[in-house]
Amino acid sequence: MDRRTHVSRRTFLKGAAATGALAGVGSLLDFQPVHFRHAQARTDISTEVFQNACPRNCYDTCAILTTVEDGVIKSVTGNPKNTYTRGRLCVKGNSYPRIVYSPDRIKYPMRQKGRGSGNWERISWDEAMTEIAQKILDIKKEYGSTLPICLNKYSGNFNLLNYGIEGMMSSIGYTSRAAGTPCWPAGIDAQTFDFGTIWNNDPEEMVDSKYLILWGVNPAWCAVHSMQIVLEAKKRGCKIVAIDPLFSQTAVKADLYLQIKPSTDGALALGMCRYILDNELYDGDWLVRNAKGYEEFFGYLKNNITVEWAAEKTGIPAKVIENLAHEFASVKPAGIWIGYGMQRHTNGGQNVRAIDALVAMTGNVGIPGGGARYAHLETWGFNYHAMVHSPPAGSLGDGDRLINMNNFAAEVLAADEPPIKMLWIACRNPMAQDPETSVMQKAFEAMDLVVTVDQFMNDTVKMSDIVLPCTTLFESPGINVSYWHHWMNLNEQAIAPMYEAKHDVEIAMELSKKLNELEPGSCSFPTDLTMEEWLANEFNAGIYQLFGINDWRELKSKGPVKAESLKVAWQNGRFRTPSGKYEFWSEEAEKFGHHPLPVWVEEYKAPEKYPFRCISPHWKLGIHSQFQQTDWMEQINDKPFVEIHPNVAAQYGIHEGDNVKVYNDLGYVIVPARITTATSKDCVVVYEAWYKDKNFNINYTVKALPADMGSKATGMPGIAFHDNFVNIEKV
Repeated sequence: MDRRTHVSRRTFLKGAAATGALAGVGSLLDFQPVHFRHAQARTDISTEVFQNACPRNCYDTCAILTTVEDGVIKSVTGNPKNTYTRGRLCVKGNSYPRIVYSPDRIKYPMRQKGRGSGNWERISWDEAMTEIAQKILDIKKEYGSTLPICLNKYSGNFNLLNYGIEGMMSSIGYTSRAAGTPCWPAGIDAQTFDFGTIWNNDPEEMVDSKYLILWGVNPAWCAVHSMQIVLEAKKRGCKIVAIDPLFSQTAVKADLYLQIKPSTDGALALGMCRYILDNELYDGDWLVRNAKGYEEFFGYLKNNITVEWAAEKTGIPAKVIENLAHEFASVKPAGIWIGYGMQRHTNGGQNVRAIDALVAMTGNVGIPGGGARYAHLETWGFNYHAMVHSPPAGSLGDGDRLINMNNFAAEVLAADEPPIKMLWIACRNPMAQDPETSVMQKAFEAMDLVVTVDQFMNDTVKMSDIVLPCTTLFESPGINVSYWHHWMNLNEQAIAPMYEAKHDVEIAMELSKKLNELEPGSCSFPTDLTMEEWLANEFNAGIYQLFGINDWRELKSKGPVKAESLKVAWQNGRFRTPSGKYEFWSEEAEKFGHHPLPVWVEEYKAPEKYPFRCISPHWKLGIHSQFQQTDWMEQINDKPFVEIHPNVAAQYGIHEGDNVKVYNDLGYVIVPARITTATSKDCVVVYEAWYKDKNFNINYTVKALPADMGSKATGMPGIAFHDNFVNIEKV
């Protein structure tokens, strides 16, 4: 019998219904199917421990140990061999079995009679593949190509094999693709102009910092393992400064908190640079050896920037800015962690460039404990065999058509010659997570066919014609690396797939078989590989050398492995810019329409009718539209809310718990009020999340407003999620 064979579906449902939702957050020993509760005296229980890896869009990419008894997940915990995870998981990670065994999981392929009607019927995999394949062939026949078929896939699952979705699309011909990223592109471009690419020091060596600024980042919620490192650095004497428009849980732990006006981060950084220049606190030797254009940058500071100006722009007193600049420049190593939220503005990329310049002019680049920390992709040099496939022989067209992911709905509706007629959605929930939700609904309604691959009946599934159930991380193998730390984690298949769920690569193979059955030669995606063979094909000599192994199977016994050579970014002083130096003055930035220097760009200001900036940060109990729907999270918090400053609440006659309409000319949401001084008087805060069975989506108010950068590195500009202005009223 396969060691992952699972017990009956009926038993799982009984266990899910009978287990208390908060039987012990952090301890999953009580999570077990009912009939095992009466079998603890057995001596023949088969127990195994598997390595897994969290594939979510999160800094931590945690290494997991999963204990399985008789084919059922008994518990999950962090893998202590990974010194970043340190044997611990966050509350979301501890809730994973609640997802695997949730009665709400999509169990079988289903077809909806009337998009958005909720009138679903179960169909077989063969029926689903036949209908989808036939539609693909019909489109190709009608339009002469597969360009009317559009893929919208991004970061819901970063398991390396999930890039097989892109490979599947390439294997049917040239298609339309959602391109870009809503998460971090402005900052990527900024650091690409400055350094040549994104690459941060190993986060584990933050303990070596003497001065650390957490700028627009909230690791207490969003990177809990790094928060432990930050607190350890603090114990060793490092001063921790938090700069954020919101008094976050991270800010509570800092030695100094500065509540900055949103989108003025660049003004603060430039004001600090001016003070450092005037007081000759910069590292001249480092600049001479390693930098290009610092003289021009110094000239810009002298002619355009003052500390008093920075104080007026940011709302931070001039004396505080001077003290901050003096402390930062006087201590080494000093580092800055630049959060993704602070670059989601129309001037976000320029703000990141200004912070980079602050770190560089003080010589804190290329040293342990220093750095302008943002992200890295240095450990991502796999083959991407599942992703890269050639179209069938005779495919018409010159290449894929790119659709801006951050203005997806409008560009889908505007697409012509040929129009877009079919959507394939995977690893995404655009109906809940994209801007201009009402326009997105129109785009879905205009399709001939919408196929979504998912685990739960979310807002996107509800607007689909066919939904295909996919596996969780415990039901399929894979490999995961991080865009933050330097570890590689193996993901073993721990249990058999629940119900009729399949991995995206398996779905691609099924579709390829059906297409070639209906029309031989119409799909080039391989159909004869096992999942482990797919995994093996992703590795190469460079990856093996980087991680110090000879074969990927070594991970089964060794556990997670780390790329030790990447510990300190830019330590050798060789940057990947055109000049080979750190570039204050970047001709590459100029090519993309930006000023070559990290100059101040005015923030996007509130219109008269909508005086409040609505910030929609990440929520502690979810990642975008994942996790919050589980029973444990619902027990902790089961509804959204809007945070309002007490003075504003009094002005509008709003009390704690009152329903508040948050609105602009695009749309509105109605949510209960939470009165708090954690936000400023010119901001309201609504955390982005998807709640099961709740009519809530803050993106009804969010315009598809582009950020200033992103096109160079990701192909499309970022999105200014936090330049969203609204009004409020009590209802």
